[in-house]
Order: sequence, then C-alpha cells, then structure tokens
Amino acid sequence: MNNVTIPSDATLSNQVFQLSRQVDQMVSLIFQARPASLPGSVYDGLSRLSATLAEVAAKVKEQDAERQNLRALAGIGEVVNSSLELDVVLRIVMDTLVRLTGAERGFLMLRNETGELTIRIARNWEQESIQSSDAAFSRTIINRVAQESQPVLTTNAQEDPRFEGQESVVAYNLRSVLCVPLMVKDRVIGVIYADNRIRSGIFTEVERDLLVAFANQAAVAIENAGLFASVNRSLAEVTELKNLMDNIFASIASGVITSDIEANITLCNRAAESILDHPAKDLVGRRLDRSIPGLSPFLTAPLNQVLQSNQPIIGLECSPELPNRGTVDLRFNLSPLVDAQQTTQGVAIVLDDLTEKKRLEAQRRLLERMVSPAVLAQIDPDSLQLGGHRAEITVLFADIRGFTSFSEGLDPERLVAILNRHIAAAAEAVLSMEGTIDKFLGDAIMAWFNAPVPQADHVLRAVHSAVAIRSAIQAIHKDLPPHLRLSFGVGIHCGEAVLGWMGTERRLEYTAIGDCINTAKRIQENAAGGEILITADCYQRVKNQVSAVHAPPILAKGKREPLRVYRVNGLI
Repeated sequence: MNNVTIPSDATLSNQVFQLSRQVDQMVSLIFQARPASLPGSVYDGLSRLSATLAEVAAKVKEQDAERQNLRALAGIGEVVNSSLELDVVLRIVMDTLVRLTGAERGFLMLRNETGELTIRIARNWEQESIQSSDAAFSRTIINRVAQESQPVLTTNAQEDPRFEGQESVVAYNLRSVLCVPLMVKDRVIGVIYADNRIRSGIFTEVERDLLVAFANQAAVAIENAGLFASVNRSLAEVTELKNLMDNIFASIASGVITSDIEANITLCNRAAESILDHPAKDLVGRRLDRSIPGLSPFLTAPLNQVLQSNQPIIGLECSPELPNRGTVDLRFNLSPLVDAQQTTQGVAIVLDDLTEKKRLEAQRRLLERMVSPAVLAQIDPDSLQLGGHRAEITVLFADIRGFTSFSEGLDPERLVAILNRHIAAAAEAVLSMEGTIDKFLGDAIMAWFNAPVPQADHVLRAVHSAVAIRSAIQAIHKDLPPHLRLSFGVGIHCGEAVLGWMGTERRLEYTAIGDCINTAKRIQENAAGGEILITADCYQRVKNQVSAVHAPPILAKGKREPLRVYRVNGLI
C-alpha cells in the first residue's frame, strides 16, 4: 500500500487557490472560444465547477483563518500558563491579541481593592506600552461589559445606537470596539478592551469569540497569579515571623527547650545550648532523658506532672551533674504547650543558669561576715575612689584577755574553733546594733558606730554592743569547761576620724583613721576580763541610760593627761 502524504493547512489552502485559478482560466478560455463540438451541458457543468471551486476556496480560507486563530489561542494558553509572573505574560498576550484582531490598541483592566477597574496593561499595534495620559477609551462600554458580564462588539461606535450621544465615543472618535469580561466563577474581575479609531468593521464574531476564549484562560491565570502572590506574601510574612521568633529565641538570656508528649526535644535555643553545653543538633529529635542524662532524675517526674495536669510548674531548682560542666545550679519553669483546641501537645521548659549567681551570693555572704552590710551598701563600683571624709564616730575595741598563754596549751584546730566561737559572739553583738566591724585583729575586734550610716545615738549603741558581748560570752561559758573560758576587755571612746577607702586599686579597705581610734585601743588595753570602760565624754552622752561608776584614770601612751574613764555595770 502506497504511503499517502497529507498536506498541511497552508499547502492545502494554496493548492485549492491555485486549482480554482486554473479552472477559472480554462473556463474563461472555453467560453471565449466556444467550440461548436461541445454541447451546452458542458458549459453549464464548467460554470457550476468554477462556482463550486470558488466556494471551496473561500471555505478553505475561512477554515485556515480559524485554524490559525485556534493555534494562536493555544499558543496564548501556553504562554498564560507558562509563568505566574503575570505582567510578563500579559504583555506577550496583549501584543498577540492586538496583532490577531487587527486592533489599534488593547487594554486589560482589573478591579482594585475598592472594586474600581484600573488599567493593568495597555499596548498598541507597534507593541509599545501606552502611557496612562494617552489611554483614551470608552468608559461607557467598559462599565456595560463589567455590569452585564457580556461581551460588546461594535463595527462603528459612531453609528451604533447603543452608544449614541456618549461623550467618550464621540470625543475619542471611536470606530471598531471589542470588549469582553474577565470572569472567574461568575464573578467579573476585569475586562479586555480593544479598539481601532481609524477603521470600521475590523472586528467580527470570529475575533469576539477568540477574545472571549482568551479572556476565560486569562481570568484563570490572573486568579492563579493572585493566589500565588497572596501565598508568596503569606509565606514572606510567615518567614519574617519565623525569623523574628528565631531572633527572639536566640536573644533570650534564658534557655528555652520544647518537647512533645513523648519527651522528644523539638526546639532548643542558643542560651540552652550554652547552659547545657550541648549543640542543638545533638539535642533536637532526641528524648530529653537520653540526650542530657544528668537532668533525667530532676525533670522526668515534673514533665509527667505537667503533661497529666496541664498546669505549669514554676521555680523548680536543682543541681545536676553535667558531663562537660560538672555540678551546676539550674532553675526550671515548665509550662504545657497547647493547641487551638487546648489539647496539650508538649512542654515548654525555660531554664536559667544560677551557678554564677549563687557563687556571687555565696561570696557576698562571706563578704558580709567580713565587712559590715552597711559598708557593702555604700559600695558603688563605678564611683569608688580612694580617700576619705571626716566624721564623728564612737569606736569600740574588744580584746580577749590571757589569750597568749591560753593558746599555748591547745592544738591549732581546737584553738581556732574556740577563738571563732568567742569572736563570732562579739561580732554578732556589734552587728545587732548596726555597727560597722572594721577588722579582726587576731583575738581582738575593732568596730565603730555613726558611719557610714549616721546614727544619732551612736554612743549608746556602742555601750549596748559591749554589754551584749559580755552577756554572750557569759552564755558561752555555761557550755565550756573552766579552762576553755575566755573573757573580753572592752574600751569605748568617741571623737573625729577620717573614714574611707584606703589602700590601692588592687587591694582596698574601708577603715577609720584618727586619734580617737588610738584612744579607744589604749582604754581597752587597761580593761580587765569582762570589764567595759568608756571615756568621760562618752559617759556624759549616755549617763541617763547606763549604770556606771568612776574608774581609776588611765595613763595612756602618747597622752599628756590621764584619761578619765567610767566602768559600765549595765543598762538602765
């Protein structure tokens, strides 16, 4: 069987056209010669053949145009669906439509947020964009198409009774106009408008149907592009929110860990990595008790409790042993993670590292035992300066009597224990009256009152402290054998001194310097065990609150005159 070659549309149209011309030429020659041998029926047949071929040629041409339009429509559909970058697609499509329909200009309009139709793209027959200032078109025709959801075709708008008297039609000298709606699910989202201001009758129903078919495809493409843009905006917002949350989580000083209902870690921020000394990649996706074994004994029960009760646990403190950090002090807050239906989906754990804080607190507690809390309250690291200021203070010296001979018969550990017990009682008596302990001098204690915090009754406070020391020592003696009992001799004097930070930037001491310090020490040196001696100046200020008697004057070293002193028996 021989192969049959089917000609293309263009070839077939050309062959029919050539055949029709040849037949017309033959018929014309025959009719001119009119041979006598040909019967009249031949002439009639040739006439019918010529007419038939002319009809066939016209139909082939019409079908060829339709096929070209269908190919163009298919090509337009391919372009429309090839990209979600709508501006690029519409530019190509509008250029194609203007070319196929023979339009002078083409406009595509879409509804904005307020529902008004605005130009999205405008092109002319030269494939150039039309400036908004040159966009003269019939708003009447556009509004009619948008309201009625039906296409409008006019071969000469100047003579069309539907638009008679319309200013835009007359003013812009519009002739051929074709406008179709862009519809999605029976909803008009815009229109496509094409016109020719020079020629009449260039648009036919073929162009109208072509434009309607394209509009259907374009409407879907526009809707898809709008959805795509909306999804992109939502995605950008979600991404921005996620980045914001990531930045927030990263910047939070507290560690944040989340787990699901199976105790699998789902999130771990940077602070938690640092506190636990584990990278997040080694934690996320693993069970909490297996990834950080040191926390399991402390968190397993609270985690289960939160999951079962849906109630948070606040302020849980523990001191786990972590592989790379050793013993640390941590505080946990555990809260349930619930979804929109208030169903618990996991647990959020906020952890704070208290290790350094507790270390500093321990240091401060130790410092408070070494330095008066009143002095600590005056410390401002940013404005701390060497030097002092002059102020009146009451100085108290208390020294253990017979300590040197006492220490010879005890081992050092036992000696220190006994000494600390007595010194601690004396220090507590001073601090109870808000005195400032300057220093411990072996078996002696030096303190003062009225600085750094002013105290109007500073002399009386000093006497109160001395009496309290004597009472505390007497109480200690009840628990000690006679050979371990020690007693303080106390001396008190008031006067001016210079108080402030002395030393160097590397080693500072808050202390007092002045003659009143030396005087108080000399008086103390002359006090017997359990005896409290105060100078006459001090006695004059507290004589109505204390019971005291004259004591022998003291010839103190460095003093030209003897010091008049009183022996305090107690408080009134």
